[in-house]
Formats: sequence, structure tokens, C-alpha cells
Amino acid sequence: MAQVHPSICRLCTAYCPIQVTVDGGRATKVAGNPRAPLYGGYTCPKGRALPEQHYGEQRLLHALRRGPGGFTPIPSEQAMDEIAARLQAVIDQHGPRSVALYVGMGLVPFAGSMSVAAGWLRGIGSPMFFTAGSIDKPGILIALAHHGMWQAGQPAFATADAWLLVGINPVISKSPGFPGQNPGRVLKDMQSANAKLIVVDPRMTETAKRAHIHMQARPGEDVAILAAMIHVILAEGLEDRDFVAANAQGLAALRAAVAPFTPDHAAARAGISAEDLIEAARIFATAHNAGVSCGTGPSFATHSTLTEYLALCLATLCGHWAREGELLAKPNVLLPAYEARAQPWPPFQGWGFEPRLRVRGLGGCVSGLSAAALADEILLPGDGQVKALIVAGGNPMMAWPDQNRAFAALNALDLLVTLDTEMTATAELSHYVIAPRLTLETPMTTYMPESVKYYGTTRGFPEPYAAYTPALVEPPAGSDVIEDWTFFWGLAARMGTRIPVTMRYGNGPQAEHPPQEFVLDPTERRPTTDQLIDLSCTGSRIPLERVKQYPDGHVFASDQRILPRAPGNDDRLELAAPPMLDELAALLAEDNRAIEADYPFRLIPRRTNTILNSFGRRIAKLAGDGTNPAHLHPSDLERLGLAEGDCVTIRSPHGEIEAIVAAEAALRPGMVSMAHGFGTNPGADDPRRTGGNTGRLISVEDGYDPVTGLPRMGSIPVRLTPSERREIAPA
Repeated sequence: MAQVHPSICRLCTAYCPIQVTVDGGRATKVAGNPRAPLYGGYTCPKGRALPEQHYGEQRLLHALRRGPGGFTPIPSEQAMDEIAARLQAVIDQHGPRSVALYVGMGLVPFAGSMSVAAGWLRGIGSPMFFTAGSIDKPGILIALAHHGMWQAGQPAFATADAWLLVGINPVISKSPGFPGQNPGRVLKDMQSANAKLIVVDPRMTETAKRAHIHMQARPGEDVAILAAMIHVILAEGLEDRDFVAANAQGLAALRAAVAPFTPDHAAARAGISAEDLIEAARIFATAHNAGVSCGTGPSFATHSTLTEYLALCLATLCGHWAREGELLAKPNVLLPAYEARAQPWPPFQGWGFEPRLRVRGLGGCVSGLSAAALADEILLPGDGQVKALIVAGGNPMMAWPDQNRAFAALNALDLLVTLDTEMTATAELSHYVIAPRLTLETPMTTYMPESVKYYGTTRGFPEPYAAYTPALVEPPAGSDVIEDWTFFWGLAARMGTRIPVTMRYGNGPQAEHPPQEFVLDPTERRPTTDQLIDLSCTGSRIPLERVKQYPDGHVFASDQRILPRAPGNDDRLELAAPPMLDELAALLAEDNRAIEADYPFRLIPRRTNTILNSFGRRIAKLAGDGTNPAHLHPSDLERLGLAEGDCVTIRSPHGEIEAIVAAEAALRPGMVSMAHGFGTNPGADDPRRTGGNTGRLISVEDGYDPVTGLPRMGSIPVRLTPSERREIAPA
């Protein structure tokens, strides 16, 4: 008999509550959970396709080993035997640093997996740990290191009467810079409360349609717009002088730095109305409570850290931080309780850590080692060269910049192991592919999305919400799938190493939250996943057992108030970090006119409601026709003599791809909008079925950030010409 169980969708950091229909031991239907708080029964098409992910033909149910004749199944225990032996041989010959680990978003939904994987790497003595976080908005953490953090965070989001969204479309992306709990409803509630939404985006997105002001700017000019808003606020005396005097420093230097960024100057650069910019600055500054969120779009353009830094400066200038005596908006639930004071954590060292990479002067920083440099670390001969790579829950061939370089690097490895649910482009190049369990087959809590508030001021749950879900179904009969973390446990057991595990709550200066550290010993009995969950919740404000009493999740109300500044404390937020102001001054001299003569269009990223990075492309109900259209404004199509469905070659100064074109009136003229994460490995291109991979248009050395290593991945200069197969026949 079919039964309906509450659970949590963990495909993205929104962690939407769901109801799962289980019939005969199989999940047959997923819907939003109307009984859960915060979300209003919301779920997205990707979440509703969880049964197809679990039981579709695309799912891998056995480990695979690549041989001369292709891939053949291999028992997972035997695969671990062979992989451990090959890893040990690499270490014996080249040293521990020759082994690297890359962790993608696919590992985030699983309890302990990232911590155990990182602990295994530490156990073998390698520092070469890379994550997708070094590609997805790494600048926010560096910006926080420059600026400092406000201990009490922001006021409750529900009290906001204005919000600035820069290159972010939460209606589609459920971005962690904006409440992901039914974001469409959140925006409607803001409109009903007469809160003013300000959007900066080259597209008239689903979010921008609801904006009070939409500045449809030329991409790559977000810094100029934010600097001009600061210019207006300071010129008109709209800053919160008392808050700044008590809590910040560097005001005079910031005032001088933004002086050249007048509204007219920024408007001319960005192609927007100076009047709109001025009004936006006034609305933001005079709001009782406001915030600013920056998305992946401005992060992928150059100056991504500076964009995030100026956004923080805007909030501080206007005093949009929680104050003494107010109710703490985000008290912990599954994390330990803490005291929040109305005072700053001052700037902190966020870069310059070991290990140092061998390319582009990059090293460790709070956003991690640069994944954009990993291909070079594999290809560059000499001491320290990476010879073996384990990819867990990621798809570098679709995600890393410069796909051709990534292709050469992964093919050059002595050993490549991928843990993934599908035969991705990266898995196709691997020596071994390990098939993992999926989310409905494993337990989990909301520990992870709760903790992300320490990775950005606008992240985390807007209320003290928590939930736990048990595993609801077993893997399909006859399968040989394992949890990701047990793979690393198995390697450690075979290689004779322990697993030092660190549970962190952020990479900032949170003294109240020292990381929990413990050591797993693979010679002892392997713990259960629930036991790892118990460890992660050690000292939680609300005991995990109490959270489990609410199967639909619960908001655990708190009367915790924000305490006054500690006696003798004079810490300050920094409004004039020298590296940031130097970069702002250099921006004035940038001139794109020369390159625009040869590459008149700018390619920008976009999100879709049915695909998450490269996930969903093999699930029929999500994939659609499988293409990755190049969207252009109808006037651009007409000017180029193109019609929808035509095939074009898109060239950048670095590379080229083919794509079909589609008209989008919501797009600013002169733009090409395409999604990342599409395409195939080089040599198997078919724009009709798999789309083009925009990574081939990107150079890892073009405009890269000197700290994070993130290159220009958006606002890419391109030109379009009709391809030889101009019209695409139906597939």
C-alpha cells in the first residue's frame, strides 16, 4: 500500500520540505509539503523529478572500471581495493601532494561526506583539496575578510522595506543570497508590504519584472553602479553617520575613491538611466531595513570580489545591520548557541595560506584552493604535479573554465576516479566510476543550509528552522551503491590512515564557534550515517532528538536579543581596504572599445528552472530538447540576418562553440545569454541535442582574480557568425 512520508529535497541549498509517496519500496511521487513552515508547500520541477533520478535509466547502479574495451561493472569493494593500491603507488613515487580531491555540489546533500572526504585527504598527507566553492562566488568570503563582519547579522528579512539584487534571479535559481524558501512568494509578500525591489541585471528576469527599479545594465559594470550609489549617498549626506562613526573606519578614503564615479559616469558606462541610479541610492539609504544580494552573474564577471566588497560597504554606510536589543534573526538550531553583540568582527586574514600552487601566484584562501588552476597543476611537469584525482559529486568537464585544457588535464592523469550518479562527461574519462546512494536513500538534517549564514551576510534560513529526514527507500534491488563517505572510509582502511574530521561553521573569525574536530579510525567499526549526523549536531542549541519530533520541520522560536557592544571593544568595519580601493581606481582606466570592435557581443550566464548545473540533462521530464540556446534580442537576430533555430558559431578571443539561436525580448541588445554546464567532451559536439559548453570560450588567465584565481566566466566578449549547418533539422 502506498504511503506518503515527509522528507527534504537536497538538490540545492534551499532544502525544500517534500512529501514522498512510497509504494512497494519505491518512491513514486514527490510533491511540496504544505504542512512544513516557511515554504508554503513549494517545490521546483527538479525536486519533483526525484523518482526519475532514483529509478531512471541514466542512474548508475554499479561501480565501473575502464579497460581497453570500455567500461565494465566491478564490485565496489574490489574497486576500492584497486583504487587504494593505485593511489598508494602514486604516493610512493611522487609524494602525497600528487593526489588531489575535487568536491562538487553533488556531495553537499550527504551527511559527513565532504568532511570525511577532506579528512581522508589530510590523512594521506595531501593538501590538494579543491571545491566548487572556488568557482561559485568565492569573492564574497574574500570581501568579508577585507571588510569584516557584523556579529549580529542583518535584521529579520521580513522587516525589509527595500532590497537590492545585483545579477541574481532567485525565482529561478533559489540563490543562497536571497531566501530560497519559496522565493516567488517572498517577492510577492515584499510587494504586498510595499517594499521596494531594486534589480541590476542585463535581462528582464522573472525577478526583475517585480522590481520597483530595474537597471538593465551592460554586464561587467556592477562595480561602477555600486560605486555610484555610494557616491550619491555620501554626496547627499544620506549615510547613517552615527552608525558609521561608531562602527566603521575609512570613510574619507572611500569618499575620495568613489568621487569619480558620478551617476552620469556610471550611467554612461553601464548604459542605464542616471535618474534610476540616483533614485535607487536614495531608496536604499532611507529604508528602515534593506539589504543587498549579489549573484553568480557579477561573480562570473571580472572584479567579483570588489563587487561583493562594495555591497558590504553599502550596507554599513546605511547601517543596515541588526542593532542592540533587537530580536536575533538567525539564532542557531542544530549548531551551538551563541551570543550576538552589536559590534563588528574586524577584518581578518583571508588569503596567503599554504599550500601555494605552482601557477599564477595562487595559494590557499578562505574560499579554498582555486579549481580554475587545477588543470594546470595536472599538466605542469615537475615537483608537486598532480598525478591522481578523485572527483566527488562534481563534473569538472562541464564546470571548469577552459574545457579543452580540462580535457587535456584529465586525460593526462595516472588515475582519475569519479563518484557520480550518472555517466557524466567527467565519468567518461575516468579509470573508475563509483555509484553512490541518492538522497531518498540516506538520512540528513538541515545542518548545512543553516551553517551557510557564515559564508555570506544574506545566506541561511530567515528563521530558526530545522528538520531531519530518515532514509525513506533502499536502493534498487540488485544494485551495488554506497554512500560517498563510506568510499573514503574504505580507502583509509586499505591505506592504513586515520580520518581527521573538522566540522566548521564558516571561514570567518567566529570565536563563539570553534570547529569540532575528531578522528575516525577505520580499523574500528564503521559508524552509521546517523551517528555522523549526531556528531555534527554536538552541542546544538536544540537537541537533535527534539528536532526529530517534528517530521515536517519546525521553527524553534527564540527570544534571544542582541547584546550591546562589549566593554572596551573598539573593533571597526573597514570601508577602505587598500587592495579594494586600488582595484576600484584601476577600473577607471579600463577601456573595452578595442576588443568590442572585433567581439561586439557579451556572453552572460543564465539559470533554468529544470537544470541545476549539469544535473537533469539526462532526465527526460527535465531536459526538454537538450539544447543550450544562445538567446539574443530579436533586433540582434534581425541585424545578423538570423532566424530562431539557425545554428551559429560563437567565437571569443580564446575559443569557439556552436549553438542554435533563440529570440528573447527580455534581454538587453548586444548580449548573448547561455547556460553553463551543457555540451559534451570535445569531439562529440552536437548543438541539436547536447548544446554547447561555454567553458571553451573562457581562458583561465583572462581577468583572473589574484586571490581566488577565478577568471572571467561571464561578460565574455564574443562574435557570432552563421555556421555551415545554419538550420537545425528536428532531432
